[in-house]
Amino acid sequence: MRALMLQGTGSDVGKSLLVAGLCRAALRRGLSVAPFKPQNMSNNAAVTADGGEIGRAQALQARACGRATSVHMNPVLLKPQTDTGAQVIVQGRRLDTIEAADYGRLRETLLARVMESFAATAATADLVIVEGAGSPAEVNLRARDIANMGFARPAGVPVALIGDIDRGGVIAQIVGTRAVLDPEDAAQVRGFTVNRFRGDPRLFDDGYAFTQARSGWRGFGVLPWFAGAARLPAEDAVALESPAVQTRERAGRRLRIACPMLSRIANFDDLDPLRLEPGVALEMVPPGRPLPGDAALVILPGTKSTRGDLAFLRDQGWDVDIAAHVRRGGRVLGLCGGYQMLGRGIADPGGVDGEPGESAGLGLLDVETVMGGDKRLATVTGRCPASGAAVLGYEIHMGRTEGSDRARPFLEIEGRPEGAVSACGRIAGGYAHGIFGADGFRAAFLRRLGAATSGLDYAGDVDATLDALSEHMEAHLDVDGLLALAAPVAAALSRSPRSPA
Repeated sequence: MRALMLQGTGSDVGKSLLVAGLCRAALRRGLSVAPFKPQNMSNNAAVTADGGEIGRAQALQARACGRATSVHMNPVLLKPQTDTGAQVIVQGRRLDTIEAADYGRLRETLLARVMESFAATAATADLVIVEGAGSPAEVNLRARDIANMGFARPAGVPVALIGDIDRGGVIAQIVGTRAVLDPEDAAQVRGFTVNRFRGDPRLFDDGYAFTQARSGWRGFGVLPWFAGAARLPAEDAVALESPAVQTRERAGRRLRIACPMLSRIANFDDLDPLRLEPGVALEMVPPGRPLPGDAALVILPGTKSTRGDLAFLRDQGWDVDIAAHVRRGGRVLGLCGGYQMLGRGIADPGGVDGEPGESAGLGLLDVETVMGGDKRLATVTGRCPASGAAVLGYEIHMGRTEGSDRARPFLEIEGRPEGAVSACGRIAGGYAHGIFGADGFRAAFLRRLGAATSGLDYAGDVDATLDALSEHMEAHLDVDGLLALAAPVAAALSRSPRSPA
């Protein structure tokens, strides 16, 4: 088995996308390929085929590889709950909730589990494409690192560095990374690529040559901006800050859907299929802006901290906007944490979702939620009682919701009622994520709102976009050269630390 790692000069430089494209390129060469990310920080999670959870980006990369997801593809997932604390998911299961200052003490335990998962992933493939996190240039974090060089060196995996020219200063990004790295870490890097170039790449020829000369690393090409990236699920909420994502209304679109950008927004890729519908204008509303008064539907998305984000929603005045929207006859849909917010109250006696306590909900559904118990992680199938359309999705939540409005379920999942609908029929919510990816359900849902639908094949669109991404990379990068960097790692795996008993 051979492996190659892509690291970045910073966060959101395109690592996840390039790993997905490289995985699809390797698959199209006839290789058995798998993705791997030692440590991820994201509230966008996917339920795996083996019953755990990993970062959404690794689920997309697994799709690019044409293989089922596994908890071993992303053995450490950090899900931020506050500015300083996160839930720690290890090999698909919740380990603990911990403050950032205390995270370093887990390094050796987590590195052992990372190496176990890397070995498990490597055993299933000819090639593993590994994604780093953040940047190896954050040398102040090197002593406790398991995501970049702290993984690459003990695993013996060569590294290609990605710089982002769109944000400016790409020469300094790459040359500066070379300057601050420990010499042994720098020796692990075999070359670089420049990502997200707008315009004629030949205009960067002199800069490219300078970067090679000053860094001492080989360049593998300059990749022009790939517009199709907007059609693929984003890794985390950093993507929502892009102006391209904020402006979703187009001429001729009729149905306006608004979604507030909660501070701990999670699994917002639930909305991607709606965003791609030409009859829909999906607006992600940032903090500091009111919800649009002419929206037909407000969607309250998932969140990693329901009570915390309910307080955030009220701080923004969005509760007032939602109440006014409902008085005007508008509709509201809550997904997972958003569903919990719609009820009369949320109790968290054990502090599993933040500080222990209780919060009054928005009172739009006659249900109440109590946090606690084991986290539910499951892929689900079912139907919508209102339309009869089939749904396919997943559940990933803690807490139990009960109340009289559950007598009118939003969905039926594997024979059981799921979610709730208000007596007026305009307020609904449920725990299932990913339901708008089911083309028949999405079309029926939008028709009930009066929107024209396009016949979009969402799953087919994602696969076609992955193919287009790999072709884009083949046209502009030395993909053969990058894949040739991949080194055998069997010896490193045989020396990897074992998980403590």
